[in-house]
Amino acid sequence: MNVLAVWLGKVTLLGLRLIGRRGNALPGLVVEKVFPRYLARALATLPDGVVVVTGTNGKTTTTKMVATMLGGTRRVLTNDTGSNFVRGAITATVEHASWSGRLPFDVAVFELDEAWAVRFVERVAPTHALLLNVMRDQLDRFGEIDTTARLLGKVAAATTREVVLNRDDPRVAALADSTSAQVAYYGVAPELRELFPNDEELYGGPVHVSELPAAAQLQVLPGPGRPALTMRLGTDGDRDIVLRAEGPHNAQNACGAAALGLAFGLSSDEIAARLAEVAPAFGRGQSFDVDGRRVTLQLVKNPAGFRQTLRTLELEQPAAVVVAINDDYADGRDVSWLWDVQFGALRDLPARRSTSGTRAADMAVRLRYDDVDVQQIEPDLEKSVRAAVRAVDADARVVVFSTYTAMWALHATLQRIGHAA
Repeated sequence: MNVLAVWLGKVTLLGLRLIGRRGNALPGLVVEKVFPRYLARALATLPDGVVVVTGTNGKTTTTKMVATMLGGTRRVLTNDTGSNFVRGAITATVEHASWSGRLPFDVAVFELDEAWAVRFVERVAPTHALLLNVMRDQLDRFGEIDTTARLLGKVAAATTREVVLNRDDPRVAALADSTSAQVAYYGVAPELRELFPNDEELYGGPVHVSELPAAAQLQVLPGPGRPALTMRLGTDGDRDIVLRAEGPHNAQNACGAAALGLAFGLSSDEIAARLAEVAPAFGRGQSFDVDGRRVTLQLVKNPAGFRQTLRTLELEQPAAVVVAINDDYADGRDVSWLWDVQFGALRDLPARRSTSGTRAADMAVRLRYDDVDVQQIEPDLEKSVRAAVRAVDADARVVVFSTYTAMWALHATLQRIGHAA
């Protein structure tokens, strides 16, 4: 039966590739409809089990960190395209299975959308779960954040060996009561807590410092003249790590990945070395060379994520910034969340600023309320980026903040007009 499922998925995937489509979801959907038990049967053959990474922000990059860490000692299957529904996990599984149906891996590491993670664990009980955070995001899909927390609670309840929780998000830390698996925590040092607000703190609530012990704790952030973060790992002391994935949010994500690495028995030295190898995930800090200028693409999709990503400007100091906002279904139709983002970092930045995407004009209005002047409003994504590149000197840097569908379009454009930096 597995052989037939794999052949069906591979043929569907091949057909999509021939017509120039990515095909990250459709093969999985077809296999799921015809062979609904395929995924559970296939993943049951993995000796080291299945890892689920989920939460509002940071899933894709953290999944890449976990897969890279475990890849030093294990053969890792992962959905590295960012297709984080159950069908995306099925597509990754059939794509990387042999034509005989065999799955030549030791462990699977899957990023899963919060809602689809529940559907996944109904089919496959994960051995490990890494639960990152709960923030307001796409309220038209998820509703209020307590609903999202309940979804993550179902993932924790289904996990059989170990659950790793963000101790600095009270809703996530409370999920320890939802599981019979072992529980480990990660977090940031008390003096850094205000830099990583949970949802209540983001909207003015008091900063809460957890007393729960952290298997991995962020001690010091990178800064000007100091590219390394400092992380405390278990009882082994501190390690300095230079991440290729920039930004304080990725330093926090690295702690979650490290705590999971400890759960798999990796040493502190192994974890530090492997984390330093992780390149930015698709569209999350990736850079391209366009006509001698470095263009960096940063995904934004909710207030907390946007605020944290804006802090990368402290180190990058770009000569131009483009904010590209779309409102397609995958972005969330309601863009009122932009009013919960503080754009003072853009106001104080000596750079050219422009807006793009289907909501370019709305974004320009939003910036004006924070006294941020915009030099150009250009809905066409490619024209906006090209204009920004032309406006800055050679060797300068351009940063593009974009929502999900804008990010996909811009990634394709940057691959066509430039090359990976």
